Amino acid sequence: MILAIESSCDDSSIAITDIKTKKLIFHKKISQELEHSKYGGVVPELASRLHAEALPKILEDTKEFFPKLKAVSVTNAPGLSVTLQEGVMMAKALSISLDIPIINVNHLIGHIYSLFIDKEEIKPMMVLLVSGGHTKILQFKGIDDICEIGSTLDDSFGESFDKCAKMLGLNYPGGPEIENLAKRGENIIPLPLPLRNSSDIKFSYSGLKNAIRLVIEENRYKNEDIAASFQSKAIEHLIFMSKRAIKKYHPKNFAIVGGASANKKLRSEFEKLSKNFNFKLYYPEFKYTSDNAAMIARASIELYNKKRFIDYKDLDVKPRVEFKKCD
Repeated sequence: MILAIESSCDDSSIAITDIKTKKLIFHKKISQELEHSKYGGVVPELASRLHAEALPKILEDTKEFFPKLKAVSVTNAPGLSVTLQEGVMMAKALSISLDIPIINVNHLIGHIYSLFIDKEEIKPMMVLLVSGGHTKILQFKGIDDICEIGSTLDDSFGESFDKCAKMLGLNYPGGPEIENLAKRGENIIPLPLPLRNSSDIKFSYSGLKNAIRLVIEENRYKNEDIAASFQSKAIEHLIFMSKRAIKKYHPKNFAIVGGASANKKLRSEFEKLSKNFNFKLYYPEFKYTSDNAAMIARASIELYNKKRFIDYKDLDVKPRVEFKKCD
């Protein structure tokens, strides 16, 4: 079995996966949303202290599996450096004390493998990654063959929801707040479609965020209509750029992953797109959309089979990582 640790932001999580069957044996996550909500966003130093408390508590529940562990895996990139460090230090301690190798996992690749928990990977696949920190379209052909088709120039899709929610006086995290408020509103506010006239496959949400700020300042519309109009335009931008990528690469399989992939309106719109372009659409189970160790454990099986280990002395955190660009 492999024990996996995830602490890239504000979720403390540990999972154990069976190497041969790829079955998830154990998974537990402790969220910090309540502690951070009073500040309107994640406070890195607070998140680090909370990881230091939560991770050892979860680890206590896994001791019965220690004799069967063949490796320990950990998210070391990308993320908040002070929170990544909590998981990395635990992985180093387990590696030394249990005399097992370490596997370091890219958190974004982990999100791709959230699609394959308890099952075999599907490839090739075009993947739209939408979260609080990232908005990317990736071409996935295996854990060693991933390239970037396009990414955001500024704010991410999920981040724009958080900022819009904050301007409307809603709670953190903003994604579910905007989605719920939008159900009571109508898409009646004219908003700009970002990068409409650009020929690139890129994303941008800073202009849309500013447009929402101006709408709120005008004080002409109800909050539910602002939420509905914002959500519709934010998703329309994803659809607009995804169409460009689909027309260029003609994928048979398309997936949406990341915390924001839980948005039901987004899923509904992409289901329509899948019928128009005749591709099969995938997304993770709702419980695996946000950060979790189950996806890290699943990705680490592929790396374990390739004997992709790292010495604890060489393991360090990397707050930012880049994928190679697709041809």
